[in-house]
Amino acid sequence: MRKLTFGMNVSVDGYIAAPGGDLGWSAPSDELFQWWSNRVGTTGLSLYGRKLWETMSSHWPTADQQPGTTQAEIEFARRWRNMPKVVFSSTISTVDWNSRLVTGDAVAEITRLKADDGAPMDIGGATLAAAAMRAGLIDEYLIVTHPVLVGGGTPFFTTLDNWVNLSLAGTRTFPDGVLLTRYETKS
Repeated sequence: MRKLTFGMNVSVDGYIAAPGGDLGWSAPSDELFQWWSNRVGTTGLSLYGRKLWETMSSHWPTADQQPGTTQAEIEFARRWRNMPKVVFSSTISTVDWNSRLVTGDAVAEITRLKADDGAPMDIGGATLAAAAMRAGLIDEYLIVTHPVLVGGGTPFFTTLDNWVNLSLAGTRTFPDGVLLTRYETKS
């Protein structure tokens, strides 16, 4: 069975995007950017909701060809293009860059994918992750907390019907006061 991880940059008050979808507060240090890039390099399959897919696919497919691109950005762009991806959406009709589109029941498809053998999977996007969270499909949470209060926006966690007990699996501090907290779900 594959492990499913949900990880995002998060404000101290629990948001992955500020009002209006603003992500400017979460610009990573070089060290944090490299950490995210290494995660992409070890992820067997990435699951995207439509909004996050549109954000990532509008930049990373050609980011390594832009003037002034750093070596780390070139590496991330190549890793991102090569990583297999599944995009969940009922409003778009095509996806590119080593991706396939799922328009049906996301929870059923994620459950099927988890049952397969293979490298770990990451899930991204608040709406898609919320459905997986409510279905009890997430095995690990990577909360990369930035020292900022944004006051509203898109929350990392969704409203749940039941408690989900977690155990601390690790922490790491990054420059600029950013803290990674890793939790695994308890059986």
